[in-house]
Amino acid sequence: MSALEAAFRHQADSCEALGSPFMGRLLRILAEDWPTDSALARFIASFGGNIGPAGHSLPLRICGGLHALVLTRRDADLIAAYPPADVADRDLRAAVLAAITAHGDFLIDWCKSPPQTNEVRRSAAMIAGARVAVSHFPLPLHLSELGASGGLNLMWDHYTLDIGKARFGPPVPALTLTPEWTGAPPPDAAPQIAARAGVDLNPLSPGDGEDMLRLTAFLWPDQPERLSMTRAAGSVMTAPLVKGDAIEWLSARLAAAPQGRLHLIQHSVAWQYFPAAAQSHGRALIEAAGPRPPRTVPSPGCRWRATATPPGARGRRWCCGCGRAISRSIWGARISTDAGSTGAIPADAAAGFCAAARRD
Repeated sequence: MSALEAAFRHQADSCEALGSPFMGRLLRILAEDWPTDSALARFIASFGGNIGPAGHSLPLRICGGLHALVLTRRDADLIAAYPPADVADRDLRAAVLAAITAHGDFLIDWCKSPPQTNEVRRSAAMIAGARVAVSHFPLPLHLSELGASGGLNLMWDHYTLDIGKARFGPPVPALTLTPEWTGAPPPDAAPQIAARAGVDLNPLSPGDGEDMLRLTAFLWPDQPERLSMTRAAGSVMTAPLVKGDAIEWLSARLAAAPQGRLHLIQHSVAWQYFPAAAQSHGRALIEAAGPRPPRTVPSPGCRWRATATPPGARGRRWCCGCGRAISRSIWGARISTDAGSTGAIPADAAAGFCAAARRD
C-alpha cells in the first residue's frame, strides 16, 4: 500500500467516525482508483514527508478542491453525484475521476495551500468558558485569538448556546449552537467584549468570495448544517485579523493590553500545531502577564483547557472531554471547578482557552 493510499484510508476512517459517510466513500474511491497518470497525481507525488492529517493533509486538500468545483458549479456531473444526491459508488467514481482529468489545473492550484476551516461549533466551548471567567472576574473582555483563520470564533457573542435546559446569548442570534450537554450549565454571568482581534499565518476574509469558498469547501458535503452556520457566522464577522506569527503577535498584544479588562486569549484547534518552542514561549508570556495587577487583586489570572479523550472513544476525539467540559484553575487562588460537559462536539469542533486578567 502506498503512502497516499494509506493516507486516504486513514482519513476515510476519521471522517466516518466524525459523522460523514459520504467523505468515507469518496476517500475510499480515491484510495482504490487514484488516477496516477493525471496531472494532479503528478503534482501530489511531489510532496514529501508526512502527507496525512498530521502533515500536508493531502487527502483533505484533494477533497476540498472537488467540493469547490461543486460549490462553484463548475462540473455538472460532479454536482449530480454529490449530496444531497445519493448515487451508486460506480457513478460517484466516474464523476470524480472525470473531474480530476477535466479540472486538473484548478485542482493543482487549490492543493497548493493546506486545508483551512473555521468550525463555528467550537464557539459552544468559547461561550461557556467565557462565562466561567467573567463569573470570577467581572470585567469587560479584551479578546484575542491565535490561529483565527476567518475570525468566525471571535464573534461568539453573536451566537446563542442552547443546552436544552438553558440558553445563553443574544435574543436574536446569528446562529444557534445546540451541543449535547451534561452536567451543570455555565454561569449566568454575561460577558461583554470591549475589543477583539485575531492573528493567523493566512487570515481569510469571510466577506471575500474566494476566501469564503476556502472556508466552506473544506466542510464535508453531507453536513449542510455546517455550511449554513459558516455562512451565517461570516455575515457578522467584523473583527480585525492580522497576518503573522501567533506568538510574536501575542507578545505585543499582551504588552499593549489595557488596564481594567480581562484579557481572554483563545484558540480553536491551533495551539497543538505550534512548534514546541513557540508553545513554551507563549505559555510563559501568558503566565507572566497574569500577576501584573495590583496585589489587592487575589486572583489575577485564570486558564482552562479541554480535557483528554475519554477511554473507549476510538476513532473520535471529543471537545472538552467526557465528564468535564471546562476544567478551570485560578492562578493565585488555587480554585479548580468544572462547568458541565459536552460530549457531542467532535474533534473538528474542539477548542482551547487561556486567560490573563488585568485591572486598575
